[in-house]
Amino acid sequence: MASEDSFLVLVHHRGSIKRKTRSGVKFTDKDPLCIVLSPTTSYDALVSSVLVKLGLEGVKRVLFLSRRQFSEVRTPELLEKLVDVVSSSGGSNRNANTIATVAGSSSRPAVASTSVPVYEPAIQPAASPSFAVDLSGNVGEEVGYGEHLPAEVQCPPPAGVGEGLCDDPDDDDVEPDMIADDSGDDVGDDYPGQLAGFGARDTEGSAGMTEFQVGQQFPDKDEALLSVKTYVGKCSEFGNGCTWLIRLSLRQRKGIWEVKRYNGPHTCLATSISSDHRSLDYHVIATFIMPMVRADASVNIKVLLNATAAHFGFRPTYRRVWMAKQKAVAIIYRDWDESYNELPRWVLGVQLTMPGTVAVLKTCPVRVGGQEDESHAYFHRMFWTFPPCIEAFRHCKPLVSIDGTHLYGKYGGTLLVAIAQDGNSNILPVAFALVEGENAESWSFFLSHLRQHVTTQPGLLVISDRHNGIKAALEAPDGGWLPPAAFRAFCIRHVAVNFALTFKGKDARRLLVNAAYAKTEVEFDYWFDIMRSENPAMCDWANRIEYSLWTQYCDQGRRFGHMTTNISECVNSILKGVRNLPVCSLVKATYGRLVELFVRKGREAEAQMGTGQQFSQYLVKCIEANLKTARCFTVTVYDRDNSEYTVAETTPTGSFSLGSYRVSLGSQTCDCGYFQALHFPCPHALACCAYSRLTWQPYVHQVYRLSSVFGVYHMGFTPPIPEGFWPPYVGPTVIPDPSMRRAREGRPRSTRIRTNMDEADPNRPKRCGLCRQPGHTRRSCPQAGRPIGTGGNE
Repeated sequence: MASEDSFLVLVHHRGSIKRKTRSGVKFTDKDPLCIVLSPTTSYDALVSSVLVKLGLEGVKRVLFLSRRQFSEVRTPELLEKLVDVVSSSGGSNRNANTIATVAGSSSRPAVASTSVPVYEPAIQPAASPSFAVDLSGNVGEEVGYGEHLPAEVQCPPPAGVGEGLCDDPDDDDVEPDMIADDSGDDVGDDYPGQLAGFGARDTEGSAGMTEFQVGQQFPDKDEALLSVKTYVGKCSEFGNGCTWLIRLSLRQRKGIWEVKRYNGPHTCLATSISSDHRSLDYHVIATFIMPMVRADASVNIKVLLNATAAHFGFRPTYRRVWMAKQKAVAIIYRDWDESYNELPRWVLGVQLTMPGTVAVLKTCPVRVGGQEDESHAYFHRMFWTFPPCIEAFRHCKPLVSIDGTHLYGKYGGTLLVAIAQDGNSNILPVAFALVEGENAESWSFFLSHLRQHVTTQPGLLVISDRHNGIKAALEAPDGGWLPPAAFRAFCIRHVAVNFALTFKGKDARRLLVNAAYAKTEVEFDYWFDIMRSENPAMCDWANRIEYSLWTQYCDQGRRFGHMTTNISECVNSILKGVRNLPVCSLVKATYGRLVELFVRKGREAEAQMGTGQQFSQYLVKCIEANLKTARCFTVTVYDRDNSEYTVAETTPTGSFSLGSYRVSLGSQTCDCGYFQALHFPCPHALACCAYSRLTWQPYVHQVYRLSSVFGVYHMGFTPPIPEGFWPPYVGPTVIPDPSMRRAREGRPRSTRIRTNMDEADPNRPKRCGLCRQPGHTRRSCPQAGRPIGTGGNE
């Protein structure tokens, strides 16, 4: 029998937990350990008593957490945890028992997850001078519990205090301690702190409003926390007339998160919601937009913003959605900064995968305090191309288009691309370069390697814009691009844009483009005379550019009918989305996209050859169209070799003459200009062949034959070697140039090169965007608040 000063302690084993209630914790064991303590009983004596009764003395150690106290009889209940005794070698025997710190009347589970603390009642510590345990769970803070424990057995305090939650008898639930407010910092596994999330002050039926239910389950913690951050914790008006509150709990056995308590819907009096919310941070948005970014890395920010607003009911800022997309891209395609250091290993790996791959990586030294840091190097430029691209260009048209396009990721830069075209009018990128921007040095770097490794044929035509950097690189004496080794032509699209800076209006631009596309001097003069009649200054502007650079009739057939660089078509059809990726993922994507292109186009050409076809589909369509217009011609032959003709074109009734054209099948020319410009028979040439019973096939350029088209895609790619088998890279760590980092604050800076077209006319009056009347804006428009259907009269 215990003495008057003694008291009884009930010790429960971890596996005896039954359920939590608001009054405490139920235990399933009907015979807990009963230990009588006196005021002089030490902690070691208590531990020894428990181990002796369990028969585990010397094998296990005991940790306690107080669960409940019966103040009337001074009988506290304790939950014990058995842990292995660490041997002298540092090892220990595994014990199947794990910590289960079950909340009592005022306690929460001690785990490193999060929830919302709602209520923390004050609890008096146990009345024992030598074994003082704060029943609220704050061990060692007020009564010095930790002072009585050896260092190796001190109990960690419970992580939180709050209301008990009911649970099923067969489930072991662990609640999160806190739900953090999202300040825009990185989100980890824990969300310390309390917040009132969006969903707060929502009204029923408003956008983004979804009611929870007790028992609702989620597949994982991230999904649960995302939902909590969508309808978080408690309303911002909690305690001021609204009782909206939610709490989640982890069901360990099932591995799911479940809504354990939910007070809703909102009872606050707010009738509207704000357009944005601090808890809708870019981490939450990144999780939501991840599937869209994974499907298309080039998805527009405005599309993501609208989707986010429609889903959550709040409209975030453009900058926040942009940051969310960058995070999503980094998660899917690896970190932006680390991607630069992966480039050297990728170079080694791709050269091992496909011998003959050309990859040239240039770096700049890093200087710290005036001293060069040999362990790091800034990324500067990179050129790369693959053996199938080099081989493919030999079967393409003897011309190459070059242009640059901006990168849209965390770091700026420019992707330079060389584009070829096969005999079926399919565009094909054959070489790439990543540079800091378009300047004389970067273009010289790209064009020198392009000429050395890919475009080695003489007499090649280069189509580009009028950038001074390109001009300097092509005119370099040792560049290999001077005539007759190579010739230059301008993209008419860029010329027309420059023309429109001076001469406004679509009609003026149309006249210039028609003159450029003219295939004969007569046709060119026709359009030029119209330009002169409209504005003589237009002709003066055009005359400042050498005709052979921008007109088709003076190019001597080198263009093959191509007047633009096709960079937009190449980016949209083949390289779509790559500009939004980290640099290493970008260069990897070029390999994968080209593999797909070569397989698809190679199969098409092979299948067409299998059916007995000799020419590309593009040529067949052009010949069929020309044959339809060759029925109203009168042909006259002028030599016995059937090579010189005249063709008189008449109306279907033969009443009127539409012109006469000289045709030379031997030199493959016609006065209409089409024969020599496109390198296949024009309608007049086809009429001559029909008149002389000749086949037209010999007068078609070799590039249009299916054998040449198939030759473009004949050489295939090799499956890439896994990264784990890439050769090791020995050298400085490649890091991005800080000067290429995009603005950290505000809306991301536009990569558009602004011209005079972007400057508003100062003499042009500003008009309302709603009613299109001058003198006010959309915001102050008197029509903005007018009811629909009232018209213009009151």
